[in-house]
Amino acid sequence: MRDLTSLVTMSKIEPQLNLSLPSHEILKPTGRLDAPIQIVDLFAGPGGLGEGFSSSGEGKHFEIVVSAEKDPKAWQTLRLRAFYRLLQKRQDPALLREYYYYCNNPALETFSPSAATQALWDAAGKEAQCITLGSETGNQTLDEALDDRLDVQRPWVLIGGPPCQAYSVVGRARNQANANYRAEEDHRHFLYKEYLRIIRERQPTVFVMENVKGIISSKVNNERIFSNILKDLSDPQEALHLGGVGKQYRIYSLVTGDSFGPGDDVEKVDPRTFIIRAEKFGIPQARHRVILLGIATDSLPSSKNLVKLKTSEAMVTVGQVLKNLPRLRSSLTKVTDSRDAWTDTVIQQAKYLREQVRLSDIKMSISLGDVIARFDAPSSPGGKRVERVPGDGSTGDPDLDNWYLKNDLRYWLNHEARGHMPTDLRRYLFAAVYAGIHGISPKGHKGFSLEGLAPDHKNWESGKFSDRFRVQAEDKPATTITSHISKDGHYFIHYDPSQCRSLSVREAARIQTFPDDYFFQGNRTEQFHQVGNAVPPLLAAGIAKVVFRILFDKVARYDNPLE
Repeated sequence: MRDLTSLVTMSKIEPQLNLSLPSHEILKPTGRLDAPIQIVDLFAGPGGLGEGFSSSGEGKHFEIVVSAEKDPKAWQTLRLRAFYRLLQKRQDPALLREYYYYCNNPALETFSPSAATQALWDAAGKEAQCITLGSETGNQTLDEALDDRLDVQRPWVLIGGPPCQAYSVVGRARNQANANYRAEEDHRHFLYKEYLRIIRERQPTVFVMENVKGIISSKVNNERIFSNILKDLSDPQEALHLGGVGKQYRIYSLVTGDSFGPGDDVEKVDPRTFIIRAEKFGIPQARHRVILLGIATDSLPSSKNLVKLKTSEAMVTVGQVLKNLPRLRSSLTKVTDSRDAWTDTVIQQAKYLREQVRLSDIKMSISLGDVIARFDAPSSPGGKRVERVPGDGSTGDPDLDNWYLKNDLRYWLNHEARGHMPTDLRRYLFAAVYAGIHGISPKGHKGFSLEGLAPDHKNWESGKFSDRFRVQAEDKPATTITSHISKDGHYFIHYDPSQCRSLSVREAARIQTFPDDYFFQGNRTEQFHQVGNAVPPLLAAGIAKVVFRILFDKVARYDNPLE
């Protein structure tokens, strides 16, 4: 662990913007810092992992000095959030109101800073940079940013997740269908080496690397990618064949505390121990991801228990985080849309389904009759901003409410339903009513066996599309929010039959645990893509607590270092 006096040095931008925190002792017995720990976030997406870290300790434990993302729309989201954090640091309500003025003004399509905040907006652009890692220009830009903004004499943390398409099971299936595909020629398999290069050259005290579960079974040239990644990350100097002396790392599981380090036999490692099942840690989603925690061998914790994430006492469900959001209806596609037309269409579909149910052995006729008799259509499909009313959005859990809800926010952001064809409304209505009765979504061609439910797809009964239509059950965590939600919403059907639609971006963002004032930029498809690719910020906040605990384990002991 570096000498504590190094912690008193602030980042390079703060003196220029007069953002310095008050001067105190270097480390107080309560564990408070004068200088937050530096964070570099690579492959940042819209910033889910960074949001969790930057929220830790009421924003005082960590600060992001550089974040890099290549997608222009995700970068716009990333920069806007960086700007929000800089406004918070100033602790000037008048400046922070400028961010909320943008959130609360339906007439504003894009954000433009005022003269009072232009310097902060420029600083946000230096922190959050649109960079294509792996390209010569992108790597040069990143190196220049790190030279300018990262103080390697202070402890710092590298976070991020290289693109996962080449590792995911779905992505590999698509690749195998391409006769010309060669895994060894797919640059996405090796983007983690850009991450590795930064570790070797800049030597963080800790790193956190996230990826899809499919990485543990992915192979190139008949070698397991995951085994090679573990070996490379434990000894970056050796991995890149560059010689010299540099830090080595031990790679920990945040679930079991088990680890792999230089010289260990990688064949004895159970890759599954590195899989985090998010629903066990208070996330309303069964998101299973590989997360590696690397700690420099000169800063190892005194006990493996220090690296373990704390499991949640109660499971958080879809209904808990969505039930008090404004109800929406979808719009109708390919026909004239209105609330009355949509209502008539849904009731027609309900009557059609009731007749089909009576001819089958499916027990849902009474429930469909209730839908028809009591149908109350939401007033609108929503939009980029939907007005809030008092009490909107409460989860019933004070800690979750404190995480999600923001008093200054007068509108729900990114809360707009897709348009759906009448045939899809029929499927969504059937699935939602079925799930309400049975507690699970109907599945595949056997679950959607009624006349008129099968989509026009020649392979529908092949078994390959068993999850094409799926309700996110009210009393369970959601299935994994993925980037595929940007293509269609069939796999993300709302549990409420009276809404008869797929999820909105805001609902997907809530399941991913983004705070309600996190404003996703771009069009709706681009917003969905950002949300689907992100790390849940609340899970990241838990990981940040672990990292903070590790960094100060050797420095001081006190009752509760995380408060």
